[in-house]
Amino acid sequence: MRIAVLGAGITGVATAEWLRRDGHEVELIDRIEPGDPRQTSFGNAGILAANAVVPVPVPGLLAKAPRMLLDPDGPLFLRWSYLPRLLPWLTRFLAHGRLAEVERISRMLGALVLDSVDQHRRLAEGTGAERHIGDGHYTFLYPDRAAWEKDKLGNRLRQEAGIRCETLDRAALTAADPELGPDYGFAATFRDSGNVTDPGAYTAALFAHFIREGGRFRRAEVEDVRPDGEGVMIRAGGEEIAADRAVLAMGAWSGRLAERLGHRAGMESERGYHLMLENPSHMPPGPYMLTDRKCAASPMEGGLRLAGLAEFGGLAAGPSAAPTALQRRAVRRLYPRLTWEGESVWLGHRPSTVDSLPMLGQAPKAPGVYFAFGAQHLGLTMAPKTGRLIADMIAGRPPNIDLADCRVGRFD
Repeated sequence: MRIAVLGAGITGVATAEWLRRDGHEVELIDRIEPGDPRQTSFGNAGILAANAVVPVPVPGLLAKAPRMLLDPDGPLFLRWSYLPRLLPWLTRFLAHGRLAEVERISRMLGALVLDSVDQHRRLAEGTGAERHIGDGHYTFLYPDRAAWEKDKLGNRLRQEAGIRCETLDRAALTAADPELGPDYGFAATFRDSGNVTDPGAYTAALFAHFIREGGRFRRAEVEDVRPDGEGVMIRAGGEEIAADRAVLAMGAWSGRLAERLGHRAGMESERGYHLMLENPSHMPPGPYMLTDRKCAASPMEGGLRLAGLAEFGGLAAGPSAAPTALQRRAVRRLYPRLTWEGESVWLGHRPSTVDSLPMLGQAPKAPGVYFAFGAQHLGLTMAPKTGRLIADMIAGRPPNIDLADCRVGRFD
């Protein structure tokens, strides 16, 4: 079959490659080339978060949200002029913080992320991209043991998912990382996780393999997609392109096309920032999550990357100064004596649905079009499995997990 994959971030590239391996004639379409800094997948923390089974909205978040928005050291930011537009989505998002909903969403997240390291290795094997995959364990840093024990729900959900955790006291932490600041005295380490040491180069390497093996790329802005007889018609760069199937994998930009096809995406841009420190005087032994700042610190090929946080302000607005300022304060808390030679700041748009789960599958109102977007801050983690699931669906192979909670049309 002729298949067009719309969107060339890591999800689109992974999906296109699995479809190519299935013997299809595959064309990736995007106005931006894979691996380009303007792709959202370029700027993430590079963590293959196999432990990420706890959604953001949890019981009690609604009461905490106003204080978090007003706290300059809190992980949540808002462009207040955007609030009227955000409110309908935010109300529904917070409503999924009920305990029964959190448990349901957690089970679905587990099915999508628990084997993420293995999924990445299978995708990357023999492509040249495998050199960017590390075995780095993922460590959550806490001020003390009491702070870790306070997260009873998160710890329970991870335990129920079968996620293994090793706890470390201050002595064990500083033995491995003697530059660690005094504000962190306890940690939980997840050793079944991994990391990508350069997400942009990793995606570009997968893409280069896809092209070498016969895949095609069209640099054009996707303007429309619609069913056309037994196939689909895509308009991109002013041209009409016929295909047998299409995969909508444009991340936070997928909502507009989804709604044209008759389906509500239930999605907002969760704006994410990174601060890249070049030639730092010290690097952590593996990725850290600074739990008191909800900020990740990842050692990468290009330096030390501070990533994470969330800002709501839509797709059009430029970057804000406050998230980057918080990341600078966070790295000083992590490593008080750290120096570096240069830095760069980046902003990207995570596609976050109201229930923290992606849209996966064929669109009921648009036969021939498959949705593969909405992975919020887990796009890199989920990408290879997402691609395999979509390839299975298109081939008529039943997925090996129940995807009812990710079905297209659930918000209509």
